[in-house]
Amino acid sequence: MTLKYYQDNAQAFFDGTVNVDMSTLYKTFTRHLAPGARVLDAGCGSGRDAKAFLEMGYQVEAFDASSAMVELAREHTGLPVQLMTFADVDWKEEFDGIWCCASLLHVPAVELPRVMRRLADALKPGGVWYVSFKYGDGEREVDGRRFTDMDEVGLRTLLGKIAGIDVIELWMTKDKRPERDESWVNGVVANYRTSSST
Repeated sequence: MTLKYYQDNAQAFFDGTVNVDMSTLYKTFTRHLAPGARVLDAGCGSGRDAKAFLEMGYQVEAFDASSAMVELAREHTGLPVQLMTFADVDWKEEFDGIWCCASLLHVPAVELPRVMRRLADALKPGGVWYVSFKYGDGEREVDGRRFTDMDEVGLRTLLGKIAGIDVIELWMTKDKRPERDESWVNGVVANYRTSSST
């Protein structure tokens, strides 16, 4: 259902999101990264954020589940954006940072712990990870897309189920798009494991 939405509305979604100023969120994330760090944009949509990280000098990989979005993101970023889903993630300790901006919110709540475990495993020891969800509690469907909403308690509880992950910061923001009046819960977490053998 959600995938069909992005296939059918890829250009409109691209046009509505590609120029949104996310610089304040970038700063919160990148202050934990070394120059030239390896970053994964997971569920990259338009490729807006992947391109921004690339321009900051990071090594960037990106993927999205919608082939239509992948084509637009490849064109926008010049990166070989991969067509894959969260269920396909099987990297092990590959990335210094993972960016999940408004992407995990489409994963059903029952699947989130497993998906997030896969992403946590893709982080290098000491790596950092940004996540965001629309603010709320529960699951819903809106205009052909499904959403899993989170509040601070729900997000902290979810993250608490993932061994080796520490919450650095949780905070609220308003939607960066001027026509939207939605609230978001954001989190930056760190992988405190020393290696995969611990």
